[in-house]
Amino acid sequence: MVDVDFAEFPGLGERLASVREGIADACRSASREPDDVTLIVVTKFHPASLVAALAELGVRDVGENRHQEAQSKAEALAELGLRWHFIGQLQTKKARQAARYASAIHSIDRERLVEALATAEAPQPIEAFVQVNLTDDPGRGGAAPEEIERIAERVLDTPSLRLRGVMAVAPLPEEEEAASAFARLRDYSERLRALAPDATAISAGMTHDYREAIDAGATHLRIGSAITGKRPDPR
Repeated sequence: MVDVDFAEFPGLGERLASVREGIADACRSASREPDDVTLIVVTKFHPASLVAALAELGVRDVGENRHQEAQSKAEALAELGLRWHFIGQLQTKKARQAARYASAIHSIDRERLVEALATAEAPQPIEAFVQVNLTDDPGRGGAAPEEIERIAERVLDTPSLRLRGVMAVAPLPEEEEAASAFARLRDYSERLRALAPDATAISAGMTHDYREAIDAGATHLRIGSAITGKRPDPR
């Protein structure tokens, strides 16, 4: 068993409850059901003990964007039965390792990564999201919109993967409003569904823009600091 000391994380339960209520309120405003939205709590740089505390509070979906950190936490907390979502840029050479613990990979952005995952030994097919770059900056990560269908087709041809939908990070506020960016992502989602009708998931929305994401149809939210509190310095 993993020992949990909630005194180590003051306010954690209250922040989680507040975000859950915010999601429910945003869903009501969008005429959607809260149960249709999956909350992924992002725990980057936080210790495994915080993840264990979240599990005690009912969290089952946890997001990480660094492979080494994700792997370490997943191994330490294997008995908790959590669903680990890899949401960062994944190096091709680390893909097979990530497949051992990740229930979902939200950052499928190139065919070479799909090829690496095709040879991975995963306990069950990994939920795959095609990440779309909503900016003109290739450094932001994600596939260019014109590459979506080609990557999706490779995923569909890969037994170790299950195509779920699209993922994106909103541009910076000074570049474009989140609502407008997520509306474009919804359009890309429709393109993907023309190829794979059951790939209906949209992974979008973080601490500051999850309401706009819900309005645009997001099914998976990736929320960190609003729940976990201030992020520790990287180690």
